[in-house]
Amino acid sequence: MQITDISRHDLDDVFRLNDDSVPHVSRINSAEMEWFASNAHYFRVVRHEGQVAGFLIGLRPGLPYRSPNYRWFSENYRDFGYIDRVAVSAATRRMGIASRLYQDFAESLKGEVEIMTCEVNIRPPNESSMRYHEQHGFVRVATQETEGGKKEVALLEKEL
Repeated sequence: MQITDISRHDLDDVFRLNDDSVPHVSRINSAEMEWFASNAHYFRVVRHEGQVAGFLIGLRPGLPYRSPNYRWFSENYRDFGYIDRVAVSAATRRMGIASRLYQDFAESLKGEVEIMTCEVNIRPPNESSMRYHEQHGFVRVATQETEGGKKEVALLEKEL
């Protein structure tokens, strides 16, 4: 497995992988994916056997990003590394890809940021993601409803 920065050639694969991961990540259009590629502090992919097997998008404060979850952390924290989305292909799940991406993102923040943040759906529930985050040291700091009450998320943090 190899972790690399996103390239323009990866965007279609990442876009499909994102769509395959809905509702655990929100659906976005190709223009929004390109915005992430140009603006994210961290946007890396994992390749397995030459194919994009997973990706993680990480943000820092100060971006004009309208996500209510990102805005919550921006309003409540001075500095943080925010995991906006992570997705792993169905064929490569349980191979440690998400863990490797989380570790790589944490390494990119060392010496600059003390807190890594994210959210996990609690309505509709994403129980496996919640277990994963709890096992890796994330703790719930708040909850909020999004999408007009259709979703509820747990806002999580982890000290680095």
